[in-house]
Amino acid sequence: MGDAGEGLVDAESRLAERMDEREEEKKKARQTAKTGDPERARQVESCRLARTEMQRQLELTTHEVRKKQLGQAIAELDRRITQLSRP
Repeated sequence: MGDAGEGLVDAESRLAERMDEREEEKKKARQTAKTGDPERARQVESCRLARTEMQRQLELTTHEVRKKQLGQAIAELDRRITQLSRP
């Protein structure tokens, strides 16, 4: 019976640690948003999401011409992300 109680305590401590980590992440995100340009941050995030989707499509497609198009689109998104990430 004692072992089961220890497992519960461990799970509760892990949950508390994770909640603390999430709170720290939120604080950092708020600080970044305050110091940076929110429109630029939105554009960078949009490009990152688009790049993720293009990468997923590239992995699934079998048509060579479409693969080439997706590769070019990913390269352009990488260029934009780099450009927007500069101060």
